Amino acid sequence: MIRVLHFFKTYIPDNLGGIEQVIFQLCEGGFDHGIESEVLYLSPRGGERNEKVGKHLAHRSSQSFQFASTPFSIRGFKDFRELSESVDIVHYHFPWPYMDLAHFMARVKRPSVVTYHSDIVKQKNLMKLYEPLMNRFLSKVDAIVASSNAYADSSPVLREFSDKVSVIPFGLDRASYPVVDSQREDYWRARLGGRFFLFVGALRYYKGLTYLLRALQGTGIPLVVLGDGLLAAELKSEADQLGLSNVHFLGRLPDTEKVVLLKLCYGFVFPSHLRSEAFGVSLLEAAMFGKPMISCEIGSGMSDINIDGVTGYAISPADPLALREALLRLWRDPIRAQKMGEQALRHYEANFQSSTMLEKYANLYRRII
Repeated sequence: MIRVLHFFKTYIPDNLGGIEQVIFQLCEGGFDHGIESEVLYLSPRGGERNEKVGKHLAHRSSQSFQFASTPFSIRGFKDFRELSESVDIVHYHFPWPYMDLAHFMARVKRPSVVTYHSDIVKQKNLMKLYEPLMNRFLSKVDAIVASSNAYADSSPVLREFSDKVSVIPFGLDRASYPVVDSQREDYWRARLGGRFFLFVGALRYYKGLTYLLRALQGTGIPLVVLGDGLLAAELKSEADQLGLSNVHFLGRLPDTEKVVLLKLCYGFVFPSHLRSEAFGVSLLEAAMFGKPMISCEIGSGMSDINIDGVTGYAISPADPLALREALLRLWRDPIRAQKMGEQALRHYEANFQSSTMLEKYANLYRRII
């Protein structure tokens, strides 16, 4: 059994984002592939060891402060050093500058893997200060994993380290998601109506939601927004200003409710327009539930999930008019929408099962050991 420590800035239950879901899938499915995983993350709830998350253990270090959206922990350096010494492989999840510091301060001697989730897009000025540390860190790890060929080929950072980059698409296990009862479905159907588009994700600058709100103006198409974040108040205000009474902001809800909404929605819209969205796990969840999708073409893994004209529509980024046209085309053609959803499900089953992802990671682990 290969013992692995995953290290990232946050984890379940503090946050339920795409990276956290990828780590969860790697941990839960790893046992069948000879992998036993644990997770270390920082938390404002304080430090704690050996919390049970699903079938695996998670450890949290007390978060001391945050700077430029990056959490830091004084205690975390010691926790990381102790935990990393007891495993066979350390698996980092990039980007997180604190992680780079911890790697060198702990003098990690175990083989190490970095899953490269995205380029750093927003913090361009701070990036100039961080870049030397980042380059040193990436040069020292044994392997770097990108989630798509498109991102590996188009990222200037990954091109610098192409000799150690592997491509392993993310995968999901439908059985790891909650089973919901018909009463919850009836509740949400009565509350939201028969047809609506769904967005799931953190309300962040790169998700393109302001363009989605503009695209909806005058269409009457209902939209359900599941998720929370720094832009929540701003987006609600913008929806009010645009007169969008058909937009429902639900905030953050448990996975059981997310599953219900994925089952009930007519289609899934995911308008992320910047390269901070390197893959789109929420988009993959929609494919797993057989939903037609609308996403943006930005040279990332989203284009591998949503094939334009087959599983949905892939449009130009930050373009409300193109987004409106795609929404209306699906909305006005239920037969096409159903066919695209069926093709999305088949595409997921053929290419994005968690077992495929785990087998490739297991082979990578064995190689670097």
